[in-house]
Amino acid sequence: MNAAVALRKAALATSKSGSFVTIAKRTKVTLPDLDWDYHALEPHISGQINEIHHQKHHQTYATGLNTAIDQFSELSVKVGSDANAARQLHALQQNIKFHSGGFQNHCLFWKNLAPTSQGGGEPPTGALATQINSQYGSLDKLVGLTNNKLAGIQGSGWVFLVKNSENGQLDVVQTANQDTVTGNLIPLLAIDAWEHAYYLQYQNKKVDYFKAIWNVINWKEAARRFEAAK
Repeated sequence: MNAAVALRKAALATSKSGSFVTIAKRTKVTLPDLDWDYHALEPHISGQINEIHHQKHHQTYATGLNTAIDQFSELSVKVGSDANAARQLHALQQNIKFHSGGFQNHCLFWKNLAPTSQGGGEPPTGALATQINSQYGSLDKLVGLTNNKLAGIQGSGWVFLVKNSENGQLDVVQTANQDTVTGNLIPLLAIDAWEHAYYLQYQNKKVDYFKAIWNVINWKEAARRFEAAK
C-alpha cells in the first residue's frame, strides 16, 4: 500500500500579547505495508533482509522525518523572537532532506519489487518496452548500464530509472546517501545500494545482489509510472 504523507492545515488561533499565531496541524508519515510477505522474494532477496530493511531501516527514516518536521514546526513559531531559531532551522534542513529522501526512496523501492508468482522479473511491455528498445537497444543493455551505475556508487546511494517529463526520455540517475530525484525526473525504478539492502545475504559481493534483484523487479509498476508521467 502507498504510505500516506498528508499535511493537513487547521486554523488554530492562539491569542498571545494581542496577536494570533496560526499553527499547522499534520498527520505523520507511517511505514507502508508491503504487497507481499517478507520471504516472498527468496532466493533472490532473503526474508530476513526484507524484514530488517522494512521494520528497522525504513521505520528509522519515517520516525526521523516526523521528529525533524515537529522540531522544524516548533522552531518556526519561535523564529521571530529567538535569535538562535533561524540557525537551528538551517541545521535541521539537512536532517529533513536525509530522512524524507530515505522515507520516499524506500516507498518507491518496495513497490518496485514483486515475487515471481506476482510477475516479478517479467520484462516490461507496452510503451515502456518500446522506449527502452528505442533508447538502449534492448532491456539487457539497460540492465547492464544500470548495474554499472550501481557498482560505481562509492559508499551508500541509489540508482533510479527515470522518465524526463519534459521530453519523454529515459535516464539512469545515480544519487548519494538518501538523495532522491525531483522536478521533471519521474522515478520509474529505485534500487537501493546501501549495505543494509544486501549484506546479510551477499556480504561483500554486492554485484551479485545487483544482478539478482532483476529477478524480482516489478516492471508492471514501472510501466504504470511511465505512462502516468505525462
